[in-house]
Amino acid sequence: MLFNSLEFALFFGIVFSLYLFLDHKWQNRMLLGASYIFYGAWNWKFLSLIAISTVLDYMCGLKIHTSENRKKKLFLFISVFGNLSILGFFKYFNFFAASLTDLLGYFGLHLDPFMLRIILPVGISFYTFQTMSYTIDIYRRKLKPTRQFLDFALFVAFFPQLVAGPIERASHLLPQILSPRKFRLDYFYEGVYLIFWGLYLKIFIADNMSRIVDPVFAESATYNGPMTLLALYAFTIQIFCDFAGYSNIARGLGRLMGFDIMINFNLPYFATNPREFWRRWHISLSQWLRDYLYIPLGGNKKGTFITYRNLVITMLLGGLWHGAAWTFVLWGAYHGLILIIHRLIEPWLSKIPSPENAWLNKIWFLARVIFFFHVICLGWLIFRAQSLTQLSQMLQCLFTHFDIANFPEYAVALKQLCIYASLLFIIQIFQYKKDDLLVLFRMKPAFQAALYTFMFYCLLLLGAVSSAEFIYFQF
Repeated sequence: MLFNSLEFALFFGIVFSLYLFLDHKWQNRMLLGASYIFYGAWNWKFLSLIAISTVLDYMCGLKIHTSENRKKKLFLFISVFGNLSILGFFKYFNFFAASLTDLLGYFGLHLDPFMLRIILPVGISFYTFQTMSYTIDIYRRKLKPTRQFLDFALFVAFFPQLVAGPIERASHLLPQILSPRKFRLDYFYEGVYLIFWGLYLKIFIADNMSRIVDPVFAESATYNGPMTLLALYAFTIQIFCDFAGYSNIARGLGRLMGFDIMINFNLPYFATNPREFWRRWHISLSQWLRDYLYIPLGGNKKGTFITYRNLVITMLLGGLWHGAAWTFVLWGAYHGLILIIHRLIEPWLSKIPSPENAWLNKIWFLARVIFFFHVICLGWLIFRAQSLTQLSQMLQCLFTHFDIANFPEYAVALKQLCIYASLLFIIQIFQYKKDDLLVLFRMKPAFQAALYTFMFYCLLLLGAVSSAEFIYFQF
């Protein structure tokens, strides 16, 4: 059941209508049932995995809170091991089996890998990390467990952010579930805006960008430099609009019902360095990796070498979180490397004086944004490539086969890219200058009406017809 489908519109219309007429207790019960229906629409068999994670972490949370120190560690271990075992089996079993077979083959040892026909449960990486943070925070005494099992189950399965985040913390979302919520007209308007903007990002921009991206990245494609570069630009825009679109819709759905779901993207392509990028991109994951992996490893408190080691480990595991493929591992390594490089050169960068002239200062900022944007683009090439072989061929084309003999073909693709992305760039400039992601929502009603009408006709006339899945559903 996709957010960008009529089926979901009907589903949410019924859920929201019931929500308005129920009291707090039955709102939560109804939302829990709706969340299970929503997830069961993908594959009802995988509801058992959510149920296992829910019961496991609910019981472990209570035991951690009431037990002595040694038993606290035991129940924390049970929680983390149980969650990671489920995630590892469904997401990584075949990957590691095939990788081990390839490694043994390199040394001349041949064996047939034991492979299973495993279907990856949608959203398993998201809700697994969400439930793990609950027991870890209780162990750290940052959170007290709830004894309201059904309310905790709703925290785990809350359908707006269940299958692709944001990865909420119990300290933020659970109190909102436990406390009564009232309908507010200002929340309603804000929620409608977020949903509409999210649908525009997904249907008009991301799904249309896929028409440029998919043929170039197909396994049977013939590569050439200019078209590869255009497809890379298109994918850089596509993955942002697809994922940020989902996050905005999730936030909007929550807002309609009085929930405050965290911001997951904050203008990431305005970043001028990798540390800033990860404070703006997939914020819930980057904060999770920081708080539950990087800092426990020692963070930057144990010397330069340990800091670099921790950065590499964190980003490698962050890459592997995205998918069971060596391209994702390499993507994580790439980001670990640029984080290290930035830390190495930061003392020299800080000595470069900013231009005193206002216009020159803006040009200097723009130059840094454009440069780092291309650093990120290179990372997205690693991320999107179907295999290491395809990645190697595309990199070779970018740097050695940049032939523009078929210029009309490239011109058409470039024209499409500019048409679909132009409004995004304009709006994001306004958002950045005002330091407000809701800047359009706060503008005068006449301007909003004109802009929303224009966007509506863009969706109606040029939006993708079919309901395409969100990219991050595969993670």
